[in-house]
Amino acid sequence: MHVHNGSLDGAGLRVALVAGRFNELVVERLVAGAADCLRRHGVADDDITLAWVPGSFEIPVVARRLAASGRFDAVVTLGAVVRGQTAHFDYVAGQAAQVGRVADETGVPVAFGVLTTETFEQAVERAGGKLGNKGWDAALAAIETARLLADLPKPTD
Repeated sequence: MHVHNGSLDGAGLRVALVAGRFNELVVERLVAGAADCLRRHGVADDDITLAWVPGSFEIPVVARRLAASGRFDAVVTLGAVVRGQTAHFDYVAGQAAQVGRVADETGVPVAFGVLTTETFEQAVERAGGKLGNKGWDAALAAIETARLLADLPKPTD
């Protein structure tokens, strides 16, 4: 049996962060957690790019551009969508989740660090509160997936 695991060594990786500015208090914490994770796992400051977008709805188009550029080994998406009184939550959360297609289409790992919560308090708890920092978790997943893809056989055309 051949077993492949991605390492958690980020040295030499180039990573883009795409962050939605809406609910900025929460998202800034997610960005800080992701950047801290990347640095602690060996990604150099010069190899981290941060792109701010207006909100989580706009994340997929920017993630696609960065992933398709050939300049990044992984993309980490960060945002916070909090349920309100209308169906708006469903549309924004659904659009933000389209980043999975970006990974499929480009072959570049895209980690989903967009919170989708019922309340603002739940978002805060997941952005460095008692439930950890999901930005950190998404960055770690990006490193591991990028390393795993590098270890696997290349696709043939």
